[in-house]
Parts: sequence; C-alpha cells; structure tokens
Amino acid sequence: MNRPGGASESLAAPTANMTEGWHCLHVYYRLHPLAPGFPTGQAREELLTALDPQRDGAPQRLQVSVVSGHRADLGLMLMDPDPLKIDSVLQSIRTSSLGPFLEPAYSFVSISEVSEYVPTVEQYGERLLREGAATDDPAYLAKVKAYEQRLPMMNKQRLYPDFPDWPVTCFYPMNKIRDPQANWYREPFSSRSKLMAEHATSGIKFAGRVSQLITASTGFDDWEWGVTLWARAPEYIKEIVYTMRFDEASARYAAFGPFYISYVMPIAQALDHLRVS
Repeated sequence: MNRPGGASESLAAPTANMTEGWHCLHVYYRLHPLAPGFPTGQAREELLTALDPQRDGAPQRLQVSVVSGHRADLGLMLMDPDPLKIDSVLQSIRTSSLGPFLEPAYSFVSISEVSEYVPTVEQYGERLLREGAATDDPAYLAKVKAYEQRLPMMNKQRLYPDFPDWPVTCFYPMNKIRDPQANWYREPFSSRSKLMAEHATSGIKFAGRVSQLITASTGFDDWEWGVTLWARAPEYIKEIVYTMRFDEASARYAAFGPFYISYVMPIAQALDHLRVS
C-alpha cells in the first residue's frame, strides 16, 4: 500500500486475532431436558470438559452462570484474543451429546476497548483545573500523580479484564440514540466527555459492590456496546442501573436492550442446578 506521495506503508500481517484487547462473546442457552432421548452420564462429562476454564486450549476467560427467568437457563461469557478459540467452545457444545438439547437463545459479540472518554493524565489535570484546583496546590499534584500511576492498571483491566469472584452477574446491550432532539453523535466531543465523566462519577460510588466492564460492538453486533456487571449481592445491580439512569448521558441519550441476570458458578454446580445428572 502506498501513501500519497509514494511513500510505502508497512502493514501487519492479516489476522483474526486482536492486536490489542480481546474478543468477547456472551451466549445464553435454553435447556430442554424433557425432550425424548435426553442423555445423561457421558453427556455431562463432555460439557464439563468443554466448559472447564482450566483445560488446555480454553479461552483466556470463560465464565458460566445460571440464568434467572424463562428466556434462558445457562449463560456463558468468553474472552480471548482469538475469536475462533471462543467459537470452538460453542462448536464443542453443539456437537456434544447435550448439544441437541441446548438451544441458543441469545448471543452478543463485542471486543474490549479503552473508551475515548477515559481521560489522559493531561486531560485529567485540565479537568481538575476547571474545577478550581491550582497548579501549585500540593493536593492537585498528588491527585495527578495518583491518576498517572493508576491509569495503566485501569486500562489493562479494560482490555484484559479479570472477572471478580462475585456471585451475581448482569448483561445488557445499549446504544447512544440518534433522535433529532437528542443525537449523541451531533454533540461536540467536549460535551460528550463531560457527560461521560458525570456518568463515571455515579458508577464510582458503587466501588467494592459492583464491577463493570464495557465492551464495544459497533460493527460486530446490532448494538453499540455491551455492559457486563458483577455484584456482591443482587440488589446492587438494581441500585447501580437505577442510579445511573438519572445521569444525562443515560437519561437523554441512551437506549437499552434486554437484561440477563444470572448467578455465577462452576459448570458442575450449574449442571446440578439444571438437573443434568
């Protein structure tokens, strides 16, 4: 490929793997255990192997949960730099003895990212100045230094997240709307950034109770982002979603898809719960 003026541009080799961050898949299944020919015994072992996050060849992250409500029974969240490694888990399920009895009910494809609204160290310092701080104030310097030290770790968690060992998880997709009276994409970046900073401040109040991961799905699925929440207790899910809906970025500009609430457990425990013996 040539740049204007004839200079050559070196490109990396084509690949399906992520160059930064991971592919992410949420998939939900309905179980039909009363169907004729429902298998037991060996069929359970096949699924235990396929959904063992410690097995050789497993995706970097593999989480199993039991879904509340009629829309699904079993939920999976998988992340890896290679989308085909993620898909291989689905193919193992599909071709297992239990495959015909597990009906895919919903899936969502996305990738991890560092949002454009995450401020750089310089932008964070400018925000503090706009809020009344002074450059020679020791408190200002301490805050900037602390943010500088914290930012690489936060961005790593956004791109390569560790899942918290908490029992409750919730997933939902969302968009920023394009209503003629409230078109997010016609707002200047400075306005959008300010609104997202307010939104983030609301979420920080739930630190230690709720952990959040935002994955990007523009070009990958019908929605623009997927929101995954983990909580120490179920009521915290309701509280954070309700609280953050009053922020202007959400109240004026957001649209939400279906919500899936589920309870995290190892696959063996999940199968016991679903009466797959």
